[in-house]
Amino acid sequence: MSETTAGTGASYAAAGVDIEAGDRAVELMKEWVKKTQRPEVAGLGGLGGFAGLFDASALKRFERPLLASATDGVGTKVDLARQLGVYDTIGHDLVAMVMDDIVVCGAEPLFMTDYICVGKVHPERVAAIVKGIAEGCVLAGCALVGGETAEHPGLLGPDDFDVAGAGTGAVEADRLLGPDRIRKGDAVVAMASSGLHSNGYSLVRHVVFDRAKMTLDQQVEEFGRTLGEELLEPTKIYSLDCLALTRTTDVHAFSHVTGGGLAANLARVIPDGLHATVDRSTWAPGAVFDLVGTAGRVERLELEKTLNMGVGMIAVVPEDSVDVALATLADRGVESWVAGEITDRGDHAAGAELVGDYAK
Repeated sequence: MSETTAGTGASYAAAGVDIEAGDRAVELMKEWVKKTQRPEVAGLGGLGGFAGLFDASALKRFERPLLASATDGVGTKVDLARQLGVYDTIGHDLVAMVMDDIVVCGAEPLFMTDYICVGKVHPERVAAIVKGIAEGCVLAGCALVGGETAEHPGLLGPDDFDVAGAGTGAVEADRLLGPDRIRKGDAVVAMASSGLHSNGYSLVRHVVFDRAKMTLDQQVEEFGRTLGEELLEPTKIYSLDCLALTRTTDVHAFSHVTGGGLAANLARVIPDGLHATVDRSTWAPGAVFDLVGTAGRVERLELEKTLNMGVGMIAVVPEDSVDVALATLADRGVESWVAGEITDRGDHAAGAELVGDYAK
């Protein structure tokens, strides 16, 4: 190879991938990942290895351990984080979407990995995203054992990014929650959401930007803050709250209210022959749901199929366990209430439905 050719040849950096920036991002995120360590990962390699490690001998405390796994992202909410330049909350959303799915079957969250795809590595920005993921893992009680940051110049703009994650939990086989446990007469206990959570943002963005012509820095009296602050409110992480319920009450099932809305997600855990009726009058959805519905002239059923309407998690418990369940959640600072009941299916076509009108 001639000297001239060597000096003008292609390189990874010239193609837009900055390996040194990626290395710096890893160094910046290490302190946050360390905060998520559980005993099962302490002293096992550490961040920067090819694989995350978890001491599986911890499963010896189970008679018959079942592993539960889930993977998810946070959808178009990441674009709002990009526009606002706020990167340290989106990780809470990611952990919630993964680990609150895992806890639905009664599983204890154990560990998680993440995947961050960017158009250009900005080390401080990537570290802020991981900081949020790490903080979310602490709230969920799991370890962040590894992940991947990928730089995709040409496919993503310099400021564009997306996040995804996968998690693993474990549950004793005879403690597995789900449809088989639900009985006629059980109560449906609702847990309040922190806002929109991480679903339906394609609809929300269309309404507030395209139809209502609002801006992210616009103050909204009903919110008591800006539109951007409301839309970026992190998803509530219920994992440890749900596990606390399994210790104090005879929980029969959980339902994580995500895409598809409350009725559709609750129906997923209702067995054949039974029906869940949820009374809208037992709660008033927050102002953000009213804004989306009013500004977009979105029909109520469409809103309910897209957004959580103020309920982020459902617990189905025996009627005689309701008081203990509500007290347990109140002690943990979780707003909750009895929203419905389990009855015979009868002529109902769906496994769950919402009835009545919302409280004002």
